[in-house]
Amino acid sequence: MGNQKGSKHPAYHILLLILAGEAIFILPFVLARVFRPTVLDVFNLTNLELGTCFSVYGIVAFVSYLFGGTLADKIRPKVLIAVALFLTAAGGLVLASYPSYFVLKLLYGYWGFTTIFLFWAAMIKATRVWGGLKRQGLAFGFLDGGRGLVAAGFGSLGVLIFSLFITVEIAEASFIDRKEAFRYVILISSAIIAFVGVLILLFLKNKAEDDDRLLRKSWRETLSNFRIVIKIPAVWLLMIIILCAYVGYKITDVFSLYAKEVMGYDEIAAAKVGTYLLYIRPVIGVGIGFLADKTKTSLMMILGFITMLVGALLFSSGFLGPSMNFFFLMSLLVTATGVYAFRTLYFAAMQEGYIPLVVTGTAVGLISLVGYTPDIFMGPAMGYLLDNSPGEPGHQHVFILLSVFATIGLGAAIAFFRITNSANRVSKKNT
Repeated sequence: MGNQKGSKHPAYHILLLILAGEAIFILPFVLARVFRPTVLDVFNLTNLELGTCFSVYGIVAFVSYLFGGTLADKIRPKVLIAVALFLTAAGGLVLASYPSYFVLKLLYGYWGFTTIFLFWAAMIKATRVWGGLKRQGLAFGFLDGGRGLVAAGFGSLGVLIFSLFITVEIAEASFIDRKEAFRYVILISSAIIAFVGVLILLFLKNKAEDDDRLLRKSWRETLSNFRIVIKIPAVWLLMIIILCAYVGYKITDVFSLYAKEVMGYDEIAAAKVGTYLLYIRPVIGVGIGFLADKTKTSLMMILGFITMLVGALLFSSGFLGPSMNFFFLMSLLVTATGVYAFRTLYFAAMQEGYIPLVVTGTAVGLISLVGYTPDIFMGPAMGYLLDNSPGEPGHQHVFILLSVFATIGLGAAIAFFRITNSANRVSKKNT
């Protein structure tokens, strides 16, 4: 693993990565997750049309994962992260103008480039370096748990701003009032994202970023990393594991809509459900990261898929209804525990899978190329299911889909556990 002996980097480095790691996704995803009913209304979109915007993002991201990963092995992560934040924030100005559906799709494609090609692998690599050999679970637990807290903070701030600019009861607010209030949510979010970019430029200074030996490598040498990465069995299994787990994460986009359409909540109450859910993420992230370091990341992945499957079956059963708020919230908690556990485990598993640090960016790019394809197909799939079976039936179909992917992911996680156990025994025998 090169010279990665342990984490000797300041604590504020991981705090900066946490801020950046969630701030960059606020505009494309978090606002739509927390305010989904409002977004559909003020942009005059159907679920399928919003899903198509996510799909355009996913198509651009699909290519960006591959080449952006290699870029992170060549250019200092600090530079890539800061530029990505500035460009993403600029897109918020377009969003706040309430563009046409066509322009909105172009904007999501643009965000696919800024958040993935420039940002994603650079953030993962910087986090892996911070964690060192012994604290990968904790590093990624802090990263995703912290990102969840940042997302929750943005969600709460967004709900507060939205409610402040609605001077009457939400049920009595006019379309223009709601549209103007949401514009302020977008603009303030954009300003905060740009400010985080400034903080990254000023304060993020990792020794690994200044490793001249790596940065002097030719592009031919850097591209040769692909030959190394594709021979590692863990890479292929992580592709399947992340794909199945990410389906679960994409389905969290409909929780606020479920609260409105099935449980009968109003727009602000539904948005609060989406926000409160985000506050669970830090606890799960740090807790799972700690357990992964004390046990095995692969074991935590197996438990995560089992928990996700239980939650999916609860929602798909039709058991929940408007008078069952307690059971609704408990089902949310179970499902979120399984889903958010993987936000920590995705790349913490690279250490257990014997993926060398020097090819981290390339490995992240290849794994993400397949693992994050739900960005392409899950938006339209959920939109189709929800629009063609309005109300609870559509949501049941969405969660049946989740249960299928959770089962496939469980099989891949068990295979990963067995392969890494075998590799570990061979490694100990040879030493």
